Amino acid sequence: MRLAVGLRAINTANPSPVGYLELARAAERSGCETIWAPELRSTDPFALLGWVGSRTSSVGLGCAVAQISARSAVAMASGALTLNGLSGGRFRLGLGVSGPQVVEGWHGRSYDNPLTHLREYLTVIRMALDGELIRFSGREINLPLPSARDDVTPLAFPKSSLPLPVHLAGIERNAVALAGELADGWIAIHCPPDYMATARSWLNEGAARSGRSLDGFVTSVEVICSVDEDEDLARDVARPTLALYLGGMGTRRTNFYNRLAAKLGFGAAAAAVRDAYLAGHIGDAIAMVDDSLLDAMTVCGSPEQVREKLAAYRKADVDAVIVGLPSPSYRAQIDQIELISTLF
Repeated sequence: MRLAVGLRAINTANPSPVGYLELARAAERSGCETIWAPELRSTDPFALLGWVGSRTSSVGLGCAVAQISARSAVAMASGALTLNGLSGGRFRLGLGVSGPQVVEGWHGRSYDNPLTHLREYLTVIRMALDGELIRFSGREINLPLPSARDDVTPLAFPKSSLPLPVHLAGIERNAVALAGELADGWIAIHCPPDYMATARSWLNEGAARSGRSLDGFVTSVEVICSVDEDEDLARDVARPTLALYLGGMGTRRTNFYNRLAAKLGFGAAAAAVRDAYLAGHIGDAIAMVDDSLLDAMTVCGSPEQVREKLAAYRKADVDAVIVGLPSPSYRAQIDQIELISTLF
């Protein structure tokens, strides 16, 4: 099992470019396989990875995850191929559907058929990466777009000589199965080891649909990770971040992380966190994230406790753990990377 690091969203009021660079270099020194950047709030993952990638030499660079409604499939392929080429083949493209709050609120696109959109989107990206003519007729994507003005013909896309793996993100059965059917890897988030082990059957279900083997397929999980000899302090550092996911990452009806908590047996607690968060009572929402909920959905505690939790992911056949670091300062995050790398 390999260690990877998830970068945090950029604070545009104080972007701290040196901090991101120091964090990336610490991850590379500590033996992390990949640095993953989010598309979150005002953060563009391609720009962020271009910055840290230009100042690192060996660590992998990945989007976790790029939102498919933010760019056309061809624009996404262009960004991915550019980063992959400039980094010497270090890039991995992670794709996800996001949720209605972002898709409809920011990008002005209907969220009615997210997985159909993802399936068609990945098909077009594969065409681009393979240097094929971009011609596709689907429910969500039609290329070229029929035109009454001109006879628009399909355009070919330049083929790259470097491999570029595409991973799909998701935590529910149909999304996981789609990754098993079509992608090179699956990125989960906040999922405990038992859930990851169960989801293996969903990956196999998808692979069976396309008649392929999952040899070489990469299973990753992103977890909020906080380590301290004072296990209560470790939990308190992580508590606000999990509250944000449970309460602020979605609408009242559609919040996949809240839905995951319910599947794990914490439906009432997660709903209370969501309701307090959406009502603007952020402090109350954080306080409602109790230790049992934290222990189920994060990797927090003393070094020995974290070592045991990471070992459970290894036993569940997870290939990579992407640690999200809730520590407030870059110096603290670097210290956490260096410590966590000793616990693998």
